[in-house]
Amino acid sequence: MATGRDALGHAAGSSGYRRITVAMTAAGVATFAQLYAVQAVLPGMADDFSAAASTVALSVSFATAGLAACVLVWSGLADRFGRVGVMTAALVVSTALGLAAPFAPEIWSLLLLRALQGAFLGGVPAVAMAYLAEEIAPSHLSRAAGIYIAGNTVGGMSGRLVAGAVADLGGWRWGVGADSLLAAAALVVFLIAVPPARGFAPRPRKRRRRDAAEGADAGHGLLRRVGGAVGDPGLLALYAHALLLMGAFVTIYNYLGFRMMDPPFGLSQTVVAFLFVAYLAGTVSSAAVGRAVERFGRHPVLAGSVLLMAGGAALLVLPAFTAVAAGLLVLTFFFFAAHTTASAWVGHRARPFARAQAAALYTLAYYLGSSAFGWLGGVLFDAWGWGAVVGFVLALCALALVAGLALRAAPRGATP
Repeated sequence: MATGRDALGHAAGSSGYRRITVAMTAAGVATFAQLYAVQAVLPGMADDFSAAASTVALSVSFATAGLAACVLVWSGLADRFGRVGVMTAALVVSTALGLAAPFAPEIWSLLLLRALQGAFLGGVPAVAMAYLAEEIAPSHLSRAAGIYIAGNTVGGMSGRLVAGAVADLGGWRWGVGADSLLAAAALVVFLIAVPPARGFAPRPRKRRRRDAAEGADAGHGLLRRVGGAVGDPGLLALYAHALLLMGAFVTIYNYLGFRMMDPPFGLSQTVVAFLFVAYLAGTVSSAAVGRAVERFGRHPVLAGSVLLMAGGAALLVLPAFTAVAAGLLVLTFFFFAAHTTASAWVGHRARPFARAQAAALYTLAYYLGSSAFGWLGGVLFDAWGWGAVVGFVLALCALALVAGLALRAAPRGATP
């Protein structure tokens, strides 16, 4: 069966495979440069709005919450209109909203714009893995997923670097605007590179109604497809990894800038922005982890990545720049190794009729973790300082390891 499916998808080295990987890398850059554009300039925003760290961090949480709230909507639209059309519409509108964000006069208007922008940005991550699973040969899916997530890391890193460096020259508004211009350029690349879909054909409304009346396919209704995406304990464990690990990762990146600009470090905004070069470690691990999975298996790679991510977080409590830099590199490398493994596993494990919904639920959990835990980490930071933040992150990693036990215990397709 795998060989038959391979023949239907683009294989590594083919022209279609190269076009898809270029297009999805550009989509990742456009999405994540904008989603986390404000993260590198949170200290400047706090000064401008005279607000606490946890308050300005809501500009990250509102965007990721808007994304999380709409991923199932986007997955339903993608089943109707196709993956490429949904991703295109989402990127066009989100980029327009990003260009408007620097003109927000106060924090609450900025938060509203960020929530709307996040809702539209959700159109890419909600369907990207389903799109890759339909267009790429299954034997090369982990590799293609790794390249896409590597593009996400490039977007996240470049967005933070651009925003931080430009903000040091002209303020946070110029930094956020520069990120939106970067996203606009990436959108153009996506539109030029993406090939026509050949693994998915949207079903017309009349056919869906006829199928529902005849009871033709139990998986065609949205509720039934969502049920298929939550009926496997192994999938639930993967969603838990997304929730907990993304919450831990965003918490570190939200508040590390405050830590590094305060004593004993006292770094400038530009130098702090360059700490986000650590995202290159995530780019490397995302692209390489597919081969590790092929050699050692999904569960050992996932569990080992969570353990090593926690080790990197533990280094961040030390009051030495070299320890912080090393810890950030280790944490970033193994977070993206874990995320790449888990997200590709969702696409592989989910039943075909529920694949888009499983990918959307993984994305929902991922960004709920970013929104809720990313904000809660700020409450801990305001109350008890950096040590509390690191302890919080270690606790989230420990919970992810516990959730991973279900991946060994639950066979594919098992029901609770």
